[in-house]
Amino acid sequence: MLLRLSKIIEVPDSALPFEIQLDLHEMQFGGCFPVQEPVAAKGEIKNTAGVLLLEGTLTTVLHGVCDRCAAEFEREVSYPVHCVLTTELENEDEADEWTFLLQDDTADLDEILTTAFVLNMDSKLLCKPDCKGLCFRCGKNLNEGDCDCRPETDPRLAVLGQLLKDK
Repeated sequence: MLLRLSKIIEVPDSALPFEIQLDLHEMQFGGCFPVQEPVAAKGEIKNTAGVLLLEGTLTTVLHGVCDRCAAEFEREVSYPVHCVLTTELENEDEADEWTFLLQDDTADLDEILTTAFVLNMDSKLLCKPDCKGLCFRCGKNLNEGDCDCRPETDPRLAVLGQLLKDK
């Protein structure tokens, strides 16, 4: 969606709200397609002292396989978006990933919000932030409880373990 900003570029303290849905179901991430539902994007673009700031939120439900425990999951996510929109860049090499260039006073919201969504995603897909993963010995999902594996002893203390076995 292209959003014309000519109404607010020259008017300080003005704002232009937006609300769109992004279709990112073809976006591949980590070997799967986790964004099967539309991404709801809502926010506004404000002219603050001559600087155009886009602020909003992106929400959707991720569908995937956890990178730690290999369980399938659905998890609702909400990402904040804060970026700067500009009509020209003084030095393109020094611009950060949160600065976007306008074309003819128009913002390409699809491109900006898709970039913001990808930048906000975690590097690993997890069923929950504190996923415990799998036991490396028996393969039990540690989110379901502890396994019966004995912890490995420090090889430097193995001699002491032998002494305790003898008693």
